[in-house]
Amino acid sequence: MSGEVVLVVLIIIGLIGRSPIISTAACVLLIVKLVHLQRFLPTIERRGLELGLLFLTFSVLVPFASERITTKDMLSVVTSWPGILALTGGAIATYVNGKGLEMLRLDPQLIVGLVVGSIFGIVFLRGIPVGPLMAAGITAILFKLFSFIAGRFF
Repeated sequence: MSGEVVLVVLIIIGLIGRSPIISTAACVLLIVKLVHLQRFLPTIERRGLELGLLFLTFSVLVPFASERITTKDMLSVVTSWPGILALTGGAIATYVNGKGLEMLRLDPQLIVGLVVGSIFGIVFLRGIPVGPLMAAGITAILFKLFSFIAGRFF
């Protein structure tokens, strides 16, 4: 199936599933292909995740820049259970992302499953795409879990 057809199908899936992110991304890539700017696709692929994370980080840091987060708020992070749990969650998430990166380096073709799974999650589970590293990290954890279970029983 040609890339254009796949992108049109993704646009339709995004519209049916009410996922403007999928529809918009597929639309932009379809335009890139139709106006013969394919030479930029490798750059988009290579730098797209970085740009996405950059804009995500912008949105997270705006409260600091706009001074809506006070010193008191920052102190509560280390003096309250929710704050301590948030610190722990952030640390665990970065660890899981690292394991995902290792897994993608060892088995790059997994990206196909991660992309299809992410599209499924966005469209049918109303999820938010946070990037292939977290998906790969969760895959790495599931792989270790299933390997452990299989080793114990088979």
